[in-house]
Amino acid sequence: MSFHEIRFPARLSFGSVGGPERKTDVVTLASGAEERNTPWAHSRRRYDAGVGLRSLDDIEALVAFFEARRGKLHGFRWKDWADYKSCLPSREPDYRDQVIARGDGRTVSFPLCKLYRSGDQTYRRPIEKPVAGTVTVGVQSVEQREAVDFEIDTATGLVTFEVAPFVGAAITAGFEFDVPVRFDADRIETSVANFRAGEAPSVPVIEVRT
Repeated sequence: MSFHEIRFPARLSFGSVGGPERKTDVVTLASGAEERNTPWAHSRRRYDAGVGLRSLDDIEALVAFFEARRGKLHGFRWKDWADYKSCLPSREPDYRDQVIARGDGRTVSFPLCKLYRSGDQTYRRPIEKPVAGTVTVGVQSVEQREAVDFEIDTATGLVTFEVAPFVGAAITAGFEFDVPVRFDADRIETSVANFRAGEAPSVPVIEVRT
């Protein structure tokens, strides 16, 4: 899949609507009981980029971005303003935010992830598009130095250490991140008259697996 490491203008995505989607197959038995299963290990996010448009200049910027991506052809980064940090929205990311792995004394590369918890249930989301300059990493509560102790691949979310963390060491990270997406339509329909009357075009965007 062709992916452009460029973010959709954040000022245009601000105010957009969207969020995670799951796929659940429900079978109703003769007794009325249900069996529920899902073929998806991870959720998929959908957004509408049109809702965030506020001016004709915004439409011009949207069309330029759409044309440069060739519609659905190329993926790109998207800032989900409701969920873009390793921590609570009111806080700043810290290297102790997320436990991403435990050291085994041999492995040097670890993928970023974010844990979602409700009651006793958890979901661990892979983070593939961290934002450059925001990633901090720790080993057993000791902050590490980027470009000295570790490197971060912002195209894959992979943290690579110079020396493998020792057995049992908690590897932690804090970061901001984007969602890898593409346009979910090969056309954009705009009307100056409708836009001035307060009707924004629908511009569907969908998460992709990279």
